[in-house]
Amino acid sequence: MNTISCPSCGAPVTFRSAASVMAVCGYCSSTLIKDAESVRNVGRMSEVLEDFSPLQIDASGTVDGRGFTIVGRIQLRYAAGFWNEWYVLDDHGDGAWLSDGSGQYTFTRRVEPSALHGVALPPFEGLAPGTPLDLGRVPNGGPLRFIAGDVRSAQCTGGQGELPFVVGAGYAARVADFRRGGDFVTLDYSDETGAAGGSAAPVSPVLYRGRSLTLDELHPQLLRDPATIADAAGRIKGKVANLECPSCGASIAFSPGATSHLLCPACHASLDVAGPVAEVLSAAKRIDAVRTTVALGATATIAAVTYTVIGLMRRAEVGEDASAWTEYLLYAPQKGFTWLVETDQGWERSQVLDAWPDWVAANQAVLDGETYSLLYDYRSVVQYAAGAFNWRVEVGDTNRITEFERGSVKLAAESDAAELTWSRSTPATAADLAAWFGTQVDAAALPSGPPSLSGPPTGGYRRIAKWLTILLLAVNAIPILFAPGRALIIVILATIGLYFPAWLMDLAADRKGT
Repeated sequence: MNTISCPSCGAPVTFRSAASVMAVCGYCSSTLIKDAESVRNVGRMSEVLEDFSPLQIDASGTVDGRGFTIVGRIQLRYAAGFWNEWYVLDDHGDGAWLSDGSGQYTFTRRVEPSALHGVALPPFEGLAPGTPLDLGRVPNGGPLRFIAGDVRSAQCTGGQGELPFVVGAGYAARVADFRRGGDFVTLDYSDETGAAGGSAAPVSPVLYRGRSLTLDELHPQLLRDPATIADAAGRIKGKVANLECPSCGASIAFSPGATSHLLCPACHASLDVAGPVAEVLSAAKRIDAVRTTVALGATATIAAVTYTVIGLMRRAEVGEDASAWTEYLLYAPQKGFTWLVETDQGWERSQVLDAWPDWVAANQAVLDGETYSLLYDYRSVVQYAAGAFNWRVEVGDTNRITEFERGSVKLAAESDAAELTWSRSTPATAADLAAWFGTQVDAAALPSGPPSLSGPPTGGYRRIAKWLTILLLAVNAIPILFAPGRALIIVILATIGLYFPAWLMDLAADRKGT
C-alpha cells in the first residue's frame, strides 16, 4: 500500500496495489497516473452518476472463499443505458472485476493468453447476440461453448478510486459478454494501452472469465443502505417523488437512481435523467394513453418486499392476428427489478435469469436439468411505454421472442441487434394480485377463472380457427383428391362455420378491451 498527496489539492490518495497505475482523488477528482518514478496529475475525471447500485468504494465481500474489497470504479455508457465496472482486490492482492448492471452481477478475472492453449478468439466485427464461442472442450465431452449475450460499444463517462489501467476522456470500450449457464466470459476489445489515445490498430481481445452471482451470493458488507441510495442517486438530488416534464409540464413519478430514462405518460417525450437536468431526448406526437389494470406508482408487497410499479409497456406480436400484452416493471431498492406480465390468458411474474438455459436444439431448452419444449417463436413491437426504465425504451422497438414451456413455467429468449436475455415466468392468480396490491387493483379487472378461460387465447380465436382449418384440410386431403366436388364444399362450409364465430368473438373482445 502506498499513500501519496494529491498534487492538486493535497488530499491523501492511496494505491493499494502495486499493479494499479491510476487513481482518482476522492476530493478534487484529479486523475493521477503512477509510473516508476512519480505520480502525475493529468486532469479531472468526470464524476460518476450515483445510480441505484448498493455497491461503493471500500465495500467488501467473498467469492469462492476469497475475500475482496472494492477499490475502483468506471462507469460505461452506451446508446440505451449504462453499467458499472468495479475493480476489486482480493486477499491475495490479485485484481478482479465486479460488473453491475440493472441489478445483475458478474465476477470475473483476467485469463492469460497462455491459458487459452491456442484457442483463436473472434474479431469484434463478426460478433452478434447468439454467436457461439468455443473455449476448448469439456473433459470427456463436447465443446466448452458459450453464447454471446451482449455485444456493445460504450464510452467511459466517469471513474473513481484505483484502477489497473488508464482511462480518461475519449476512452472507448468494445466488449462482448458470453454465458454458459451461470459461467460468464467477457472479451474486451478495448486497446488498454491505446484506447485513450485513439489507437486505431486492431488488438487481440483480453479475456475475462468468471460467473454470475446474486448480491446475496457476494456476501457483501459496507453496502449503501436504501435511504442513502434514494437520497444520493442521480444528479437530480434528493427524494424526488415527481418530476415535471420539460416538454409538456406533466408530472412524472420518478425513483432517483433506479432508472436513467423516463417516458412521459402525457406527451410521450423521452427524457434522459442521467445528466444534471432532465433532458428531452425526443418528443413524440401525443398519443392516446393506454388504460392499464395496474397504475404507475402502485406498490406491491411480494415476499415481504415492497415493490413500486415504475414503468409499463404495451407490446404486440408482429403479423396477422397479432396478440398484445402489458408488461409492468417493478423495483425495490433491496431486491432490484422484477416484471408482471398481463395477457388475455392471465398474469405471470417474470424474472431475468442470471444462469442461462442450454438451448440444446431449435425446439428444446434445458434449465436446472429440466427440459422445456418450444411454444412460440415470433417478433414483438413496443406500441406504448410510460414511466421509468433502466434502459432506453421507444415506441417501435422490436425484438425476437422464443418461448419454451414445461407445465405452467415458461422460459423466454429475447434478442435484438445488441443483446440476448433469458427470463423465467410463473403464473400469477387473481388472489396473488389482490394480496400483492390490495385495493390498488380493480378486482373486476382481474381474471375470475383459470388463465385459459379468462379471456381470448393468444392471437385471438381466429388463430385457433386457422389451425383447425389446416387440420381439417389435412384430414380430408384424400376425399378432396378423389371426390373434389362434395368434399370441397363440406370443407368450405366447415371453414365458414369456424371463422365466423371466431371473428364475432374477437370483435367482442376488442370492443371490451377499448
